[in-house]
Amino acid sequence: MKLSALRTKAALRTTAVALTAALSVAVVAGGGAASAEPEKPSAVSSVVKDGRTWHLKVYSAAMKKDITVDVQRPADDSKPAPNFYMFSGLDAGEGTASWQAQTQALSYLADKHVNVVLPIGGRGSYYADWKQEDPKLGLNKWSTFFTEELPPLLDKTLNSTGLNALAGLSTSGTSVLQLAEKKPGLFKSVAAYSGCAQIADPLGKQAVKFSVETWAGGKTVNMYGADNDPAWTENDPVIHAEKLRGTNLYISSGSGMPTNADVEYYLKDGPMGVINLGLGVGIEAATNACSQNLKAKLDSLNIPATYQFTPMGTHYWPYWESALHESWPLLAQGMGI
Repeated sequence: MKLSALRTKAALRTTAVALTAALSVAVVAGGGAASAEPEKPSAVSSVVKDGRTWHLKVYSAAMKKDITVDVQRPADDSKPAPNFYMFSGLDAGEGTASWQAQTQALSYLADKHVNVVLPIGGRGSYYADWKQEDPKLGLNKWSTFFTEELPPLLDKTLNSTGLNALAGLSTSGTSVLQLAEKKPGLFKSVAAYSGCAQIADPLGKQAVKFSVETWAGGKTVNMYGADNDPAWTENDPVIHAEKLRGTNLYISSGSGMPTNADVEYYLKDGPMGVINLGLGVGIEAATNACSQNLKAKLDSLNIPATYQFTPMGTHYWPYWESALHESWPLLAQGMGI
């Protein structure tokens, strides 16, 4: 073969390689459709059974990660049972400030024909859908998770009846009302223990900031935006109380005035207990004011609810465990048991 012909073939080969590379770059620059991976759907990733306790890993497409959900199954799990969601407070079950660690709630519910659903994760998030990712608390789309992603997955995995109830305390006492308003009818009964329902007014906004920023290290500007952002109003359960119509409601709080039992409970931790007692008094007094305002709003709308306002009591676990027992008949009614 002549030298000129060899040079021509080499040039054509080089041109073809260059064109292929250019086309590949163009595809990527044009949106990367050819190499983009499909979105992973929400799903139960794994189930580990430990007697009556099932440890679930549930992938949230909204948050792009697995969420741990523990479930205490009924003694007879051959028959469908309703789902009773129990939210812990600020620590969201991640630490020792949880229903499991601080109370005998699971023993109390052991003879009830119900799936006790205990999510773990979401510390300091108020179980809300945040406007943007937070450097400290990450990507939070909990409202979407609890109203859209998790319920149908639990119904299928647990063979449940499709009836749900929800209870929360402290910060999650706000969350349970927000979730009930987010998707009316999903939770037939809702119990809020020592929660501050109002978040858009100065008192409520400060309560949220104290929890999210001072305690959890996040930034509320990533949650609901600046103080004048309409997201604060959009997520205020008192302002949107009309959406609670038709839901069985239980609202409770103490006055903040400590009883002898309160003092004994706190002071067992020594000097730190004195500080916590002061915080318990102040926080419960604030949540009591919030709960009274919620009652006034519900009364103005002729929306019935069951209230338990005690003349004594601070912000602590024995009070919430007692409130669970008090509210159980109403919760059970919504679950058809």
